[in-house]
Amino acid sequence: MKFLSFVIPLLALTHKVTSQQAGYLEQEGSPTITLKECTNAGGCTATTAKLTLDANWRWVHSTSGYDNCYTGNQWDSRYCSDPVECARNCALEGVSSDKYRNTYGVEQIQDGVKLKFVTDHQYGTNVGSRLYVMDGDDKYKMFYLKNREFSMDINVSELYCGMNGAMYFVEMDEFGGKGLGNNQAGAKYGTGYCDAQCPHDIKFISGEANVINWVPNPKDEDENMGIGKYGSCCAEMDIWEANSMATAYTPHTCGLGGGYGKPAQYRCEGIDCGDNDKGERYDGVCDKDGCDINPYRMGNPDFYGRGSDYEVDTTKTITLVTQFLTTDGTDDGDLSEIRRFYIQDGKRIDSPSSTILGPDDDSDSITDDFCVAKKNLFDDVNDYMELGGTKGMGDSLDRGQVLAISLWDDVEVNMLWLDSIYPLDKPSTDPGVKRGDCPGGNDSTPTHLRKTYPNSSVTFQNAAIGEIGSTQLTTGPGPTPTKSPNSSPTSPNCGCGPADNKNQPECNGNSETRCKQMMQYENKCKWTTCTKEPTMSPIASQTMSPTMKPTKVCKKSVFKEKYKMAKNGRKRSCGFLAKKSKKSIEKTCRKKISNAKRKCPLVCNLTCLKD
Repeated sequence: MKFLSFVIPLLALTHKVTSQQAGYLEQEGSPTITLKECTNAGGCTATTAKLTLDANWRWVHSTSGYDNCYTGNQWDSRYCSDPVECARNCALEGVSSDKYRNTYGVEQIQDGVKLKFVTDHQYGTNVGSRLYVMDGDDKYKMFYLKNREFSMDINVSELYCGMNGAMYFVEMDEFGGKGLGNNQAGAKYGTGYCDAQCPHDIKFISGEANVINWVPNPKDEDENMGIGKYGSCCAEMDIWEANSMATAYTPHTCGLGGGYGKPAQYRCEGIDCGDNDKGERYDGVCDKDGCDINPYRMGNPDFYGRGSDYEVDTTKTITLVTQFLTTDGTDDGDLSEIRRFYIQDGKRIDSPSSTILGPDDDSDSITDDFCVAKKNLFDDVNDYMELGGTKGMGDSLDRGQVLAISLWDDVEVNMLWLDSIYPLDKPSTDPGVKRGDCPGGNDSTPTHLRKTYPNSSVTFQNAAIGEIGSTQLTTGPGPTPTKSPNSSPTSPNCGCGPADNKNQPECNGNSETRCKQMMQYENKCKWTTCTKEPTMSPIASQTMSPTMKPTKVCKKSVFKEKYKMAKNGRKRSCGFLAKKSKKSIEKTCRKKISNAKRKCPLVCNLTCLKD
């Protein structure tokens, strides 16, 4: 199960505090990220969007001067004797462009930002950061992801075990709660955070300071974190939680908004927060585990990792594309599937199907059926379905969510839920317990990481949102070959496309295998074989030609037998396939052996895996 996915503000600034009044000493010098909005008909239009630093990282001082309202892990009782007075007495300060880089480790790069792990400066040490995409100066950009795809370029090559460079959406208020209680700072100053973990470390919630029952977090050795009475809850769509060793994407639903009787962004207390230390994790209003796909955890340990031995090489920049598909392919349909593919070195890399759920349940995307099968196998509580499932996630996406990017380490469980063995009270051989090859232990603790890898960083660039299939129009399964002057034309409208009289853009451009899966299991799409039209040839002499052998028919049973031969190393020419999966062999054969691709799409019977 996933544990504590929110970004913990791990700071050692002598002035690090938070507030709800707008400061006046520093002019905000926001970094930016390129944001593209795309359609299939018109392509992409790029704009520059501002980013703002979360309020928990900012300096907050008294409205009458420079005194801190919060120092270390304690409130100053002179200004913060109660929640309302504290919000009135404290001003949240802006961050200059110089301080974004030299105090908080946020560096402007082309088309985006680089977030540094540890930044030393004149006031102390800053660890990590969290930023939000803005719409102008005073409100967050609201993203509506249902029946859309979202992409971004990310580089995690300098992130190691125990670190997390995250990109995700949360159902925050568009204005950061400005106008609630005494919140006069709003989105410009990064206020209003929430997520599905209902974090208690948020210093101001709904315009009031979280000072009641505030205590230092005993697990924070730097003595900068605290925990208050209230938590801040909302639905969360984790597009990307990753380091160079492991990755996961995870929807987290909440029993909030709609007909649940509680607002979509909710200040929780007591059992509604689902606190772990009280044994109430599965009694709260949000699904803290979520329904994740981590390729390693789902039986594909060779898919994602450092180096060319992996299908996705994390030593290089990765473009990740996440699609939010609906039941009828329209904006009004219910969210039914969340799908992911990657692009690297100009090539599309589809997510692998899980290999541990069984032939009827193995899937390469998140659906309700997948989540039920996965939770049953792992013997996990299925809060995801209890709190609305994939449709419920779609309801939250309909209301709009805010995009957050962050870099953090984990004082609670050392990120074991992402890249190592977790939970620790289960055998590592149990299904779903091993999530990556990281050893855990001291090597993943924040103390070790900050000392050993202070210069680690993650980059986020080129965000894009648009219709299904639109954000990567120049990138597909492979380039279309240029026809030679003497080549025969192919029939029009072939390949994968929408079913007759249906609007199904998600079908366009898929491989034959994927297209037929969608036809069989999703009742959508149509596959049309590309055939060559006959051409006239010159009249030949009456010389008899030899009789042609019939084209060999390829059967799945034949492939399975040859696949076993390759795996056992019995074919010298297939040695490079020995460690690949069945699906990878099929892909490799199709790409490398053009004749096999044309005649036998399931088996490389002409050269590789040859009888």
